[in-house]
Amino acid sequence: MREVKTKPEFEQQLVDLARVTRVMRGGKRLSFRACMVIGDQKGKVGAGVAKGADVQIAIGKAVRKANKKIVKVRMVNDTIPHKVIAKYGAARVLLRPARKGHGIVAGGAARTVLSLVGIKNITAKMLGSKNKINNVRATLKALESFKK
Repeated sequence: MREVKTKPEFEQQLVDLARVTRVMRGGKRLSFRACMVIGDQKGKVGAGVAKGADVQIAIGKAVRKANKKIVKVRMVNDTIPHKVIAKYGAARVLLRPARKGHGIVAGGAARTVLSLVGIKNITAKMLGSKNKINNVRATLKALESFKK
């Protein structure tokens, strides 16, 4: 029997990868922190942050965490229903709907989240913090805020 390769349900993208250290009695212990965003480009998206001794371990753990935190996003004609501002920590994000053909006008972390959700036309502006993890969480909070 031949093994049939199936396409994974969610696309995944690495937003942030950092080498972090913890000071122990014997010295510094090195690990990696990964922030992953997963989405199906049909309105579902999730994000996860995890640490591991190896980059692959950290990414795998972050993807599993992201799978547990998936949110359904309401979309209208490949954009969002209305303008929204959301805040997470010091990070604020402004999302505005855009007309057809406008594309995704967004920076860094917000662009990753919006493209994995499947939104085609939107304008986003990151206000306040430059922290990628908080910017991802602020964007998710903004997308969650639309009424079902």
